[in-house]
Amino acid sequence: MNALVTPYSYKLSVAPMLDWTDRHCRYFHRLLTKTTLLYTEMVTTGAIIYGQQDFLAFNPDEHPVALQLGGSDPDAMARCAALAQERGYDEVNINVGCPSDRVQNGSFGACLMAAPDTVAACVRAMKAVTDIPITVKTRLGIDHHDSDEFLYKFTDAVVAAGSHQLTLHARKAWLQGLSPKENRDIPELQYERVYLAQQRYPDVPVAINGGITSVEEVKQHLAQVHGVMIGRAAYQNPWLLTELDYLNAAGESKLAREEVVTAMIPYVDNHIRQGGRAWHVVRHMLGLFQGMPGGKRWRQYLSVKGPRATNAEELLYGALAFRDDHSQHVSSLTS
Repeated sequence: MNALVTPYSYKLSVAPMLDWTDRHCRYFHRLLTKTTLLYTEMVTTGAIIYGQQDFLAFNPDEHPVALQLGGSDPDAMARCAALAQERGYDEVNINVGCPSDRVQNGSFGACLMAAPDTVAACVRAMKAVTDIPITVKTRLGIDHHDSDEFLYKFTDAVVAAGSHQLTLHARKAWLQGLSPKENRDIPELQYERVYLAQQRYPDVPVAINGGITSVEEVKQHLAQVHGVMIGRAAYQNPWLLTELDYLNAAGESKLAREEVVTAMIPYVDNHIRQGGRAWHVVRHMLGLFQGMPGGKRWRQYLSVKGPRATNAEELLYGALAFRDDHSQHVSSLTS
C-alpha cells in the first residue's frame, strides 16, 4: 500500500453510537485512552440550528473528539461545521451509515449513498468554511445496491470533493425490513471490500468498522487499511481501550480499574451539582470490570443503586466494595 500523503493522523477511533457515546461516556473513555479519536452520537443539523439545547457541548478533556453530523443540505451542513470548529471539535464526520426510518425520513444517513452528488456538495461546502478534517462514514451499499460499482460511484464522488478520510462499515444496510439493531449483525461482513477501497484511494485514509472486538483483530486490519473504528466492543468492554494507546505508540494506561473509578467521582458529583443524575454517567461504566472476578456484581450494584444515587463516592465505592465482598448477600442491594 502506498504511503498516505494526507495530514490526517487518527488511526484508531470509537464509533459514534446513539444513546451511548454521549459526553459522559466520552469523558470516561478518555481516562482509558489518550490518543483514540472519540466520536459524538450523531447530531442533526436541525437540532444544532433550531434546538433549545446545546448539542455541541463537550468537555475539553475529551480531545481528540469528532462531531458526527446528520443532514443533507449543504448550507446547513456548512453552518454546523463552522460552529463545530468554533467550539473546538477536531473533526466533523458526515453520517451516511444510519439505516433507521427516522433518519431516512430526514433524508440523511445510509439512504444518502444513492445521492453521491449531494454528499459531495456537503463535503465541499463544509470544507469551504473550516480548516479541520471533514470526513464521511458510510456502508458498503444499501438494499440490493451493493456492488463495487455502486460503492465506488459514491466514494469516488466524496473523495473528489475532498473528504479527508473514509470510514467504511464493512456491511451493506437494509433500509427496509431490518431494524437498526439488526443492521449491525445480519448483513454479512465484507472486510476484503474495505481493503480494496484503501487500495483504490492510496492517498486517502480508509478506516474499517464492523464486528471488531480485539486488539489482535485491530492489528490485522491495520496491515491493510489506515485506521480501525471499534464500536460496541469498546462500550461493552471499555478496558479494551487501554490497549489501543500501545498501538498508537503512546504507551499503555498506567491507571488500574479502581483508580479510574476514583477519577470519575469528581466528574459525577459535578454533574449532580448541575442538576443531573449520577445514572447519566455511571451507566457507561457498567462494563469496566467485564470478564473480571466480581464484574457481574459491579454491574448489578450500579444497575440497582445507580438510578437513585445522589452521591458519587458512596455509589462507586459501594459498588467496588460489593464487587470485592463475595460473601455479601444480594438482598443488601434493596436496602
